[in-house]
Amino acid sequence: MKKILNLFDFSQKINYKNEILAGLTVAMTMIPESLSFAILAGLSPLTGLYAAFLMGIVTAVLGGRPGMVSGGAGATVVVLIALASTHGVEYLFAAVALAGILQLLVGLFKLGKFVRLIPQPVMYGFLNGLAVIIFMAQVAQFKVVDNGTESWMQGSALYVMIGLTMLTVAIVFILPKFTKAVPASLVAILIVFGIVYFLNIDTKKVIDIASVSGSLPSFHIPQIPFNLDTLKLIFPYALVMAGVGLIESLLTLNMVDEITNTKGQSNREAAAQGIANITNGFFGGMGGCAMVAQTLVNIGAGARARLSAIIGAFTILLIILVGGPVIEQIPMAALVGVMMMVAIGTFEWVSFSIINKMPRHDIFIGMLVAVITVLLHNLALAVLIGVVISALVFAWESAKRIRARKFIDDQGVKHYEIYGPLFFGSTTAFIEKFDVLHDPQEVLIDFRESRVVDMSAIEALHKITEKYHKEGKKIHLHHLSPDCRQLLKNAESVIHVNILEDPTYKVMTNK
Repeated sequence: MKKILNLFDFSQKINYKNEILAGLTVAMTMIPESLSFAILAGLSPLTGLYAAFLMGIVTAVLGGRPGMVSGGAGATVVVLIALASTHGVEYLFAAVALAGILQLLVGLFKLGKFVRLIPQPVMYGFLNGLAVIIFMAQVAQFKVVDNGTESWMQGSALYVMIGLTMLTVAIVFILPKFTKAVPASLVAILIVFGIVYFLNIDTKKVIDIASVSGSLPSFHIPQIPFNLDTLKLIFPYALVMAGVGLIESLLTLNMVDEITNTKGQSNREAAAQGIANITNGFFGGMGGCAMVAQTLVNIGAGARARLSAIIGAFTILLIILVGGPVIEQIPMAALVGVMMMVAIGTFEWVSFSIINKMPRHDIFIGMLVAVITVLLHNLALAVLIGVVISALVFAWESAKRIRARKFIDDQGVKHYEIYGPLFFGSTTAFIEKFDVLHDPQEVLIDFRESRVVDMSAIEALHKITEKYHKEGKKIHLHHLSPDCRQLLKNAESVIHVNILEDPTYKVMTNK
């Protein structure tokens, strides 16, 4: 029983006031974003709200990170826009379900840990780029559509929208200096709503985006041909969506870990994201992943358990069923102001203060990731490019560190003491350190401070021993670590490491 209680965090001390108020605030901020992305993808507005509810409730209960919020995120639905526009919404639902299966497999096979390979400069770039995207998405709310033509607000409508937005920002910024008993963002939304309602101010509201009234999501098997051709069509979309969703979700998990100084479970979160997307595919939701902005709102409101996300999900469901007419009257300026403050909080301002202390390549990587995130709105691609460049830079820097200390002992044996890893990036420098023609008849290569890492390293050993073999000279390899010896042994059928005094080509080590 105790394990079950721990699973749902019910056995832990929970601040119910903070959790409930945070959940209500999160629901208010999720609605316009879910509606906007659903409309952007050419889907029914309810498809976005269903995703917000289904993703929210499943990941809140099963996920690996209390305090995280998941919903119908734009990062994942953007991937599926082309599929929905060319083949229809039924294929989109199938792709969402398949993406969920792939994510579930990642969790079951415990592959979520690989998000640890993402370097800090990439994280800085990701968060800074995301902050700009969140902010610019709010600026877009200052546009109106008239007869199918989109244009910027003008005159009194613009001034009212700006004034109400600034009022919201001011409340969110100032209120926490006096009290943190209630979430500042929720107070701001209620105050601005009250001002607009009681003063009968004409301004843009949620209803101007879409209606939020509907019924319970119902089970629905995607109406598509279940054959190999369909799989070939939807699999690439599902694969990209699964990757984008996992990267954004696991990065969000890491972010919350740092903020709360606690540890989440990446594999459990990956599995929960998968189950949530499978549920979306069969209940008419557009799918999604963790939502960084809403998670920051949740954490900033003091939520630390699963209850807030559960409250937020059921609030959205309640709004769909009965609360639509009220929520539709919330001024968009209030939601825009809250999300602008979230964008400001998301931005890693500390990256500016340490920019002159960071290596130049780290600065470049962070800026590149941010630019790609902003220009392409593709978080997964930006992070992937950042990780690849970081890996290449690391390989280059490591390759430059390999060196050799050379001396000849009393017996006339020349020693090469190798320092640094021997891998694909350092093999050329390694080979260049040997003077095969002028070395004495016996040579010893000492790997006490080095490691043989990969097949390129084995090939380099083969080349250098072959050169000494042709000159009729003996060579010893000393102090190879057990993993290096195993690597050489495993490669015997492919590459022979020629050591003259060992006809079986096994590596000699000091006893």
